[in-house]
Amino acid sequence: MTEGLQPFLSDAVVALCAPTQVWSGRAGDLGGRPIDGVYHGDTRFVRELAVTYSAGDERKSPEPISVAEVSASTVEFGALLRGVDDRWPDPKVRLLRRRTVSAGVVRERLTVRSHLDEPTTTALRLRLVPDATSLPDVKAGVIAESSLRAVPADGGIRIEHGESAMTIAAPGAAIEADDAVTLEWEVRCPPHGEWSAEVVVTLHDPALVVRAGSPAPRWTGAYTGDASVDPRLRRWAERALSDLDALRLALPGAPGDEFLAAGAPWFFTLFGRDSLWAARLMLPVDVGIAASTLRVLAGLQGMRSDPATAEEPGKILHELRAGQFAMPGEGIVLPPVYYGTVDATPLWVALLAEAREAGMPDAEVRALLPHLRAALGWIVASAGDSGFLDYVDETGHGLSNQGWKDSGDSIQWRDGTLAQGPIALCEVQGYAYEAAVAGADLLDALGEDGAEELRAWAAGMRQRFGERFWVTTAEGAYPAIALDRDGAAVDTLTSNIGHLLGTGILDPEQERSIAALLTSDAMSSGFGVRTMSTGAAGYWPLSYHGGSVWPHDAAIVARGMARAGCRDEALAVVDGLLAAAEAFAFRMPELYAGDARTDTPVPAPYPAACRPQAWSAAAAITCLEIVRAR
Repeated sequence: MTEGLQPFLSDAVVALCAPTQVWSGRAGDLGGRPIDGVYHGDTRFVRELAVTYSAGDERKSPEPISVAEVSASTVEFGALLRGVDDRWPDPKVRLLRRRTVSAGVVRERLTVRSHLDEPTTTALRLRLVPDATSLPDVKAGVIAESSLRAVPADGGIRIEHGESAMTIAAPGAAIEADDAVTLEWEVRCPPHGEWSAEVVVTLHDPALVVRAGSPAPRWTGAYTGDASVDPRLRRWAERALSDLDALRLALPGAPGDEFLAAGAPWFFTLFGRDSLWAARLMLPVDVGIAASTLRVLAGLQGMRSDPATAEEPGKILHELRAGQFAMPGEGIVLPPVYYGTVDATPLWVALLAEAREAGMPDAEVRALLPHLRAALGWIVASAGDSGFLDYVDETGHGLSNQGWKDSGDSIQWRDGTLAQGPIALCEVQGYAYEAAVAGADLLDALGEDGAEELRAWAAGMRQRFGERFWVTTAEGAYPAIALDRDGAAVDTLTSNIGHLLGTGILDPEQERSIAALLTSDAMSSGFGVRTMSTGAAGYWPLSYHGGSVWPHDAAIVARGMARAGCRDEALAVVDGLLAAAEAFAFRMPELYAGDARTDTPVPAPYPAACRPQAWSAAAAITCLEIVRAR
């Protein structure tokens, strides 16, 4: 076993239908970069795949000329077969490889097209190297040897690893298997005609704790918004909905309740915070995905206190996996069901309230009433004696930061010093306030008691927040990113404060002041809101949470600005995100560099950023709604 570095993703091509995905280079072959592979769940089943052809006595690789991402699940690669062509300069023999991914199945259709006057003959060969590397090992750059067994199967071959298996079928091909599987076809393409064949790879992993959603498209083509808005914004929304369709998952015991996987390639599973925010940003499109996400998370709501998993009564979980999830080199080992998040619970309550307003039937809302009470109970109890919701990892191998900025260095002072936990994040207090008020309104609407106690608690939270969180630095007055273990206000200016807008925890003048700060040169890159101010010592445009731009984060900020009546600022943020979306061919990555738009015409990729990412895609819907509300 050897260890390397986390794979870069920015130049790779992906076709996906959760829980299955294929990553390749732009030629269509797999194996040229560490991320390449066919994945199903948390396992890479194929490490290498390459097509070659015969040209006389030589064996050559097709010369790539095009790649077309037809949809989230289908990619077509175009190449030339030089050497079987004629003497004229125009290329006349082409190879098209159309790759289509569905849940547990990858199809590769190979088509040779010829414009020659004579028949075209060649031997087309596809070589495939099986694998059984876990997704965490791939992320850590680990190359592990696996014990695989090849056995004949109807029309193909079956590769087995424990209880997992992959079947490769290729009608009409000669098949050989040793360390690799080789498929070969004798191609005879008629004059001005074509020849085609198909390879079907079927993947099976009984350990999966998630399953695919419905195979029928749910949103693709269903929502493009007002035709009068910027066509780039409509293109972004259309691409986003295709990606979101491909990210739908369900639990085996509740196949009708879909939720959104957090993103590709590492997070094809249920994440409390990510799935909730994605559903919340998508409410204008489909309240049903919000309702089903709420039900799925309610079914996994904490029932007892367990420091090993961070479970607590009423708490909404962070992450669901088939087994222990270890991150080699990072010292992080998470249990299969992990509750290490401080914000998912208030976000669950807020989404329930907004889903009801958006049309979720009262009967469905009422069915979640016990879970609502449990979540509200957790929020109040979690604030405890300090009066604020905070977190600390008690295991030594869980997440050290448990808000959305969950990297180890994300919470730092303006001088770059890391804050020490327990940490009370500013936005989480805003979420908690909003949840308490919204929860009280829900209880009233359902004819239930307990609303007044919640409103009194929320009023106390609002007062405490105003007294403890505000700081004044050379950049102005604003809420600190957090309170540290000593109750001191960690004074870095960050995008976290934008999540407070529209929650009700601030007064209108404070909201206007924050909106102005977040659209200043220090916080706005021109491609969205930076996660950290350029005035902070820890700022770096390629820092994961310390200067980069996250589309979902900026969209949440813009949404809050619009709710707070700061419309010009909201539109300025949307304009920056739209410029970034165009630069990324309208498939927004998880994050990108925070370099200023005045210095570069396009944002630099964060090379390890996931894409598509559910909440980055859903940001398009929020931005479209903000513009349509002009």
